Amino acid sequence: MAVNYPVPDRELNGILNQLLEGVRPVLGRQFLGGYLSGSFAHGGWDADSDVDFVIVVEQDLDPLILDDLKAVHAGVFTLEHYWARHLEGSYFPKAILADLNRTNEPLWYLDNGSLNFERSTHDNSLVNRWVLREYGLILEGPDPSLWIPRIPEIFLKAEVWWTMREWGGDILSGTYRISSRFAQAFTVLMYCRMLHTLSTGRVQSKQAGADWAKKTLDAKWRPLIDDALSARVNQYRRVYEPADPQKIRESRDFIRYALMEVKTLTGFQN
Repeated sequence: MAVNYPVPDRELNGILNQLLEGVRPVLGRQFLGGYLSGSFAHGGWDADSDVDFVIVVEQDLDPLILDDLKAVHAGVFTLEHYWARHLEGSYFPKAILADLNRTNEPLWYLDNGSLNFERSTHDNSLVNRWVLREYGLILEGPDPSLWIPRIPEIFLKAEVWWTMREWGGDILSGTYRISSRFAQAFTVLMYCRMLHTLSTGRVQSKQAGADWAKKTLDAKWRPLIDDALSARVNQYRRVYEPADPQKIRESRDFIRYALMEVKTLTGFQN
């Protein structure tokens, strides 16, 4: 069966088709559906985006089949296309996906550019469920709303606020380093995006979050936000570029400002 959703890039459609054609026989009756989440779902993708996928399965995978799945992903990785090397996603048991209280449970996850499965909560969030339910592209299977109940806005905002505080604490303490150009710019755009979600109750792209922030937040942050947007071009090469020390200081100040701005947007307290 071919991928039935015409994603914007013809070659990407073929990559996704090969992925599903390989995954389906390995999983057998475990396979319940395949979807795109992330930027290709909500429309914020560009030529440098990764491809976020979700495979819904009947129950948690037996580790014994991971080698077979790894071989499938390795075959896709060898295709001569940028997006073949930038697939990222999780194998999501349906019971966990359906339960909004089970976001702390690790899933079998394949990181961007990796061929090794790891147990991770990376995709097991309300934010990812919200995007998948509201915008998810169906590669094969029923509508994502079959698996995911409606997510109350206050739950979504509370998770985003928690992420802002925890991640912000790690950045400001130096536990999470933003010394690369990628990390520094990514952080600025993510805080714009998270503030945007707290304001609107919706999850949109980094570009949408940045556009909103430039119109809504103190104008002094516009140059920093524009600079972060400029780093989106060839973004993964920026991992190896050191960030400007001044931009690091400004980014830390922006995080402090963003955390204070939450009270204005939502009434949440620090």
